[in-house]
Amino acid sequence: MATPISADRLVAALRAEGVRVAERSGWRTHNRNHKGPWGPVNGIMIHHTVTSGTSNTVSICERGYDGLPGPLCHGVIAKDGTVHLVGHGRANHAGRGDGDVLRAVIAERALPKADEADTDGNTHFYGFECENLGDGEDPWPSAQLDAIERAATALCRVHGWSAASVIGHLEWQPGKIDPKGFSMGWLRERVAARLKAQPSGGGSSDGGSSAYVVTSGDTLSGIGKKLGIRWERIAQANKITAPYVIKPGQKLVVPAETSGDSYVPPPFPDGLAPGRSSPSAKGLQQALKDTGWLDPSVPLSDNYGPQTQKAVAGFNRKHNLFTTGSPNDPAIGRRGWGLLHRLAYGS
Repeated sequence: MATPISADRLVAALRAEGVRVAERSGWRTHNRNHKGPWGPVNGIMIHHTVTSGTSNTVSICERGYDGLPGPLCHGVIAKDGTVHLVGHGRANHAGRGDGDVLRAVIAERALPKADEADTDGNTHFYGFECENLGDGEDPWPSAQLDAIERAATALCRVHGWSAASVIGHLEWQPGKIDPKGFSMGWLRERVAARLKAQPSGGGSSDGGSSAYVVTSGDTLSGIGKKLGIRWERIAQANKITAPYVIKPGQKLVVPAETSGDSYVPPPFPDGLAPGRSSPSAKGLQQALKDTGWLDPSVPLSDNYGPQTQKAVAGFNRKHNLFTTGSPNDPAIGRRGWGLLHRLAYGS
């Protein structure tokens, strides 16, 4: 059981495992969080798409279709092994499945047969859709199978999970057959073996860590915000002491999350301000809804409009957070952003 990792940390974990990542425009805020909870997360679910052609497949998984809006997963794993990230947060991929299976995943023990659909899986699983017709004849290229293995391993490693946390859709929901063409037992064996080794994309195998290479202008606090982890933990893992100097090209171990970690808010979107549409205000609006400051009926929008401004002004007054010195300040600052998200999603 764990808090979902940030979008930046997901990218870092995948690349540390040697995965080739393609980021779709807007994927970091594309989700179904307004329809239900996202997290705690407990595992990774693998699907096949019943589609052909990478461009078409990625587009469908990103947008969805009539009756099932996207995103339909977090990442699409193409035939060539590229993982196309299409969403971050709650996604329409798992549907309702067997609660006994979820309990087995949490306990990391053998899975029972799925014979009920009584539990919301979209809350609890990361989802990867794999480009394949699902007819048992469409081949699974080695590059694609390798990417499936690496993507699943990356999330297991960053959360400190074993390979038992990786399941197929067919093991979750009665009547499902995906993925068809390889067995989940075989995949779990490959993930278990990879977890014993150092990530081939760089990093350390110690405690499920991943890696980050310092670039010009980086600071520990900035890296921590980017990856969704306290910078003090990064310093400790790398034996960095005051004055906490890091250099471009330095490879840092990024420690895995543990169940004892406190909630870490997502990084503040630089440039978020009243009247603007970029960066998107959807994440702010969802947190305002989840804390009762914004009416649930207000549709999510990229625009930081009047209703959002009014809600933020009320929140700022309540908590004495005035970035402009005005008691009716409609701008959310970094401190306000962090507090708002802790109130909404912290334990």
